[in-house]
Parts: sequence; C-alpha cells; structure tokens
Amino acid sequence: MKIKTFTFLMILAIVGIHHRADSCTGITLQSADGANIVARSVEWANGESPSDYLIVPRGHQEQSMLPDGKRDGMKFSAFYGYVGLASEDYVIEGLNEVGLSAGLFYFPKFGSYPKYNPEQNDITLSDTQFVAWVLGNFETVDDVIAALPTVRITATDPRAETLHWRVADKFGRQIVIEYINGIPMVHDNKLGVLTNSPAYDWHINNLSNYVNLHPGNADAHEFGNIYVSPLGHGSGLLGLPGDMTPPSRFVRAAFFQTSAPMLSTAEKTVEQAFHIMMALTIPIGAQFTDVKQVPDIPLATQWTSVTDMTNNKIYYTTMYNPTIRWFDLNNIDFSNVKYQQHPLDTEKSWPKVVAKID
Repeated sequence: MKIKTFTFLMILAIVGIHHRADSCTGITLQSADGANIVARSVEWANGESPSDYLIVPRGHQEQSMLPDGKRDGMKFSAFYGYVGLASEDYVIEGLNEVGLSAGLFYFPKFGSYPKYNPEQNDITLSDTQFVAWVLGNFETVDDVIAALPTVRITATDPRAETLHWRVADKFGRQIVIEYINGIPMVHDNKLGVLTNSPAYDWHINNLSNYVNLHPGNADAHEFGNIYVSPLGHGSGLLGLPGDMTPPSRFVRAAFFQTSAPMLSTAEKTVEQAFHIMMALTIPIGAQFTDVKQVPDIPLATQWTSVTDMTNNKIYYTTMYNPTIRWFDLNNIDFSNVKYQQHPLDTEKSWPKVVAKID
C-alpha cells in the first residue's frame, strides 16, 4: 500500500514515545468548509522511539495485556477498520473509517486506575490498548462515553505512570478522559487543547492567570515621566510562557490555536495545523543537565500528526523527515486489506534538494 506524500515548504519536526509519551501537545482547528481537524505532537527525549504505522482491518482481534505480563485480559475485535500511529504495536494516535479520532497522552502523578482484579480479566483493558479499542468499536464520542463503564483500565506495568486520552469525532465533539481515584472523569474539551499533567480542568483554570494576554499589540502609554511603546509586533502576548512544562505548553498552544485565522479549506487548515505545531516543537538538549547524556537524535519531538476527521485523512511528519505523508482512509478497503505494520521512516535523514539556479 502506497502512502501519498507532498512536500511542505516549511521545515517541520516531530516526536515519539517508548511505551509512554514523555510529553505531548494537542490542538484543534476547523476550516470554513466545515472540516474538523485535530493535531498533536509526541515527545521522547531519552532516545529514538520505535515509531510505526498500523493498518488494521475490520475483524482484527486483540486481547489485552495484564499486569502479570500475560495477554489474558479483555478480548475485542475491530468492527471498524482504522489507521494508527504506534509505538511498537500500541496505538498512540489514530483515525477509524467512520471519522473517530483517538489518542493517548502521558498523565503522570495525577491519575490512578481502578485496582487490578484478576477475577475481572474479561473486562480488563490495558491503558496502552485503549486507543485500539476505541478506534475499532465506536463511531462517535457519545458511543465511547456510553461504553466506558463496561471496561476496567489497568497498567501493564504497575510501576508505570498513567495516561489520559483525547477522543474526537467528525461532528465536532471532543472529550478528555482521565482516571482519578479509579473513576473515569470525562471532560468536554470545548477549547480543543491538551497536554499532560495536571488534570484537564486545572489547565483550564490556569488560563485565568493569563487573562491579560491578547493577539496584536499592547497599547503605548505614559509610564511615569516617559512614554513607552511596544518593541515589535505581537506585544499583546508579552508574558506568554516559553518553557517546556505541560502547563506552559497548554497556555502557548491555547493562544496559538485561538488566534489562528479560520482558513477556507481542509487542506489549507491541515497545513496551518502543522505550522502551529512547528511552533510547539521541542528541541533536544534542554532536558539534560549533563551534555554527555543527550542522545543522538534530531529532536525531542519525534513525530507530529494532523487528523482531518471530516475527510477521513491522517497526516504525519517525523524528526527524520519534514515531508508531510498521509493516509486517505476513503481509499482503503478495510473489509479486505491485511493487517500491516511498517516504520514511519525507512530512511533516517532529511530529504535534501539542490536549489535550482537559472
């Protein structure tokens, strides 16, 4: 199966995971022609993460991993086919054939799953397989909410930190699912932004600390005995946090997203989403106090995806290749296609083209 590609004129970068995403940032856009689009990055600063894409046909069967390392948990099969971007065979982000998008985000220190009960293995689902279950079985956000009480989420490694999830559908509905004290909390993600810890509602409340920020320029005014005016454009965002922590990334993503103009078409909005995500890319190096510990990878952001749920397309770029590649799910026969798993990158160097000189 061939993946369509087109070269994006801007340099874009992306990030990944190794079973757990160290950090992630998600945004949401809508085009004037009605397309609902979500984008996200995946960061892992400790080294190169295994990053693959999966094509999953209807009827594909899975069984959940359990904390004892055995695959003896809940059995489930895919009623809908889907394409997933994955770390090994765990789907991190994906889109199914009826326009439902789902993705996992790292959520350390603030979440807690129900206590594992081996007597309920038949309804116990690994947190890393939650996205596969959602994509394979549901059409809308409301369908997912209704099904949450039928499963018990567990971590395959009890020492591991928890995850939370973003689920969005082609009708524009989006939620964040977080397990707090063993109970699933469902937040309507009206803003459309998500990062990592703390909990989603904390991030929304934290935006009140930046109520003074606004697009455009700050007004010039008298300052004591002198008159002061802005230096350069965009001074209305003076004070926007620039560090890499989840609270700061949430605020930055929120302002970049909400100040972005609505574009006419889905394709233009996909490109816009990649541009915004480029501004949220995390370079490698700043995460380490000892330069000798910095791994030999281009970025901490290992891959970035943009999903057009309305037109059933999922796009991605990677830290090794800024070319936008995409899958058109309308052209995949999920009743006959075979299960496939392939690396996102077969070549690990940026494509370079010599500039033409007349």
